[in-house]
Amino acid sequence: MTRNTFRIFSLIIATSMLLAACGENAATPSEAETEPVGVAETDAAGVFTMVDPADYSGEIIVAGSSTVYPLAETMAIRFGEEGFAGNITIDSIGSGGGFERFCDTIESDISNASRPIKQEEIDLCRANGREPIEFRVGTDALAIVVSTENTFLTDVSLEQLALIFSTATLWSDVDPSWPAERIQRFSPGTDSGTFDYFVEVVLDEDETPLLNAENLQLSEDDNVLVQGVQGSPYAIGYFGFAYYQENASTLKALAINGITPNAETAESNEYPLSRPLFIYSDAAILQQKPQVAAFINFFLTYVNEEILDVGYFPASEASLTGAMQALLDAMP
Repeated sequence: MTRNTFRIFSLIIATSMLLAACGENAATPSEAETEPVGVAETDAAGVFTMVDPADYSGEIIVAGSSTVYPLAETMAIRFGEEGFAGNITIDSIGSGGGFERFCDTIESDISNASRPIKQEEIDLCRANGREPIEFRVGTDALAIVVSTENTFLTDVSLEQLALIFSTATLWSDVDPSWPAERIQRFSPGTDSGTFDYFVEVVLDEDETPLLNAENLQLSEDDNVLVQGVQGSPYAIGYFGFAYYQENASTLKALAINGITPNAETAESNEYPLSRPLFIYSDAAILQQKPQVAAFINFFLTYVNEEILDVGYFPASEASLTGAMQALLDAMP
């Protein structure tokens, strides 16, 4: 299984066994794809009802943020393990690439994003008959990382970070006590929500200095960035916290303005580079493809049981309740 694309393939025999166990009144796969009843409801006490993945089949197409990818992958695996009898495809192409597929080419059912959707993307969605619905699913702390072989960096300020990822050529250009060695920079590509967020917070929304910096490698694949930073004590990069955690034996996450990234500093926004994580869909999709609505229901119901193990931090109960209410409002 690669980090870039993930699929769940349910065996035909498993589907047959499921239908046999359910009896003659069980919905067939075609009926499950056209009958949205029960995907998002509340009981008499106003509590959201949980879906049974085994009641659904069909295709679910997801694309977008590389940061949200490992969380979406984990939820898709669990959805399949609990009985979903269809296929889930997840592509890691960056938040911007995900919104392009969702709003422009209309190729996906769900768009993963590590930033809020932009107004021009909303306008494009609407021009193509889609009204994006936002679901908050977690919180990330953007990790600024160096190799464990780096002996001179443990903490940087936002001002130093801006120099490191723009006009400075040598580390000593930023701080005279640092080595007179060339800075090797690794950054997500311009389609990435991580890139957008970094530019907004660190570079005052001006990407030009970063794109014009020397010794810069851009990639939409976070694993390429990880390997690049691992390869030199004078390299530096940034990506979602989960990718740092997976490689913590060879990478070192820097404190920013003296604040280290962790669950507490991310949730409180004390860590300067904490950010929300989202998935997006559309009411028409949710109504026409109940398996998509069921997956989002399942995602919101169980994400806080999985998110810490993936390497991110839980969204608040208020955020998840609001997301579930948005799902409920989208259903007839």
